[in-house]
Amino acid sequence: MTTQEAAMTTQEAGRQAEAQAENYLLKKGFSTVNRNYSWKTGEIDLIMEKKDLLVFVEVRLRQNSDYGSGADSVTYSKQTKIINTAKRYLQTSGHKWESYRFDVVSIGKQIDWIPGAFTLD
Repeated sequence: MTTQEAAMTTQEAGRQAEAQAENYLLKKGFSTVNRNYSWKTGEIDLIMEKKDLLVFVEVRLRQNSDYGSGADSVTYSKQTKIINTAKRYLQTSGHKWESYRFDVVSIGKQIDWIPGAFTLD
């Protein structure tokens, strides 16, 4: 397998994980606002809402749990990028939500959803 083929496989696996996470959250009563929202500071995999709650979702695929869960791989640096991108989204969306939070959905042998996985603090 060439490097390009491996990258395509990794990208496809990532897209499938995001779709799986989105379907999981849809079943929990959320609606999709945006997918793969990007700005110069980073990308947010999913933006979901439920009533007046807006949720920025980072999806992590873990096929091997030897290195920790997908949530464990959301470093402080990655959190900062997501937060800054979310701030931009909130400034430009034209909609006001009562509250928002940052969740992580880790896809492995099972789906692990961590509401409020990190905060602005």
